[in-house]
Amino acid sequence: MANTQSSDTLQHVRTHVAHGVTNSPLYAHLLPDVIVVSATPQQVVCRLKLEPKHVNSKGGLHGAVSACIVDFIGGVAIAAYDQRSNTGVSTDIHVTYLSSAKVGDDIEIEGSASKVGGSLASTECVIRKVVEEKSREEWPIVAKGSHTKFVRVKS
Repeated sequence: MANTQSSDTLQHVRTHVAHGVTNSPLYAHLLPDVIVVSATPQQVVCRLKLEPKHVNSKGGLHGAVSACIVDFIGGVAIAAYDQRSNTGVSTDIHVTYLSSAKVGDDIEIEGSASKVGGSLASTECVIRKVVEEKSREEWPIVAKGSHTKFVRVKS
């Protein structure tokens, strides 16, 4: 797979995201404003400005929303990997919460498909709080996730 962003991959990912947000009531509620920043077969990067619907009673990014984002970006990363449309169903998801973000914060969501096989695909996700005055490497990691999906298509 090429290491550079191709317009075909980026367009495919943007179409996949729009379809997912349109056809999933959960994604339509939580992620209608997600922006695809870049996409290669190795990595997808999105941005989202947090709204009141994204936070818990303490004002921080809700853990269930973080898990939803890990699930979402996992499918997007699989779609980017080989430009497939059917990205499978979840078999497991793991999220580690490291810090938080609040309403008005921008988060960056980075996803990659570390392995896509005939039956299973493994993905990884990092959610960072964007801090414009710092370098990207210094942005706090809010959560990290891993996600496995069953991707075999019935013939």
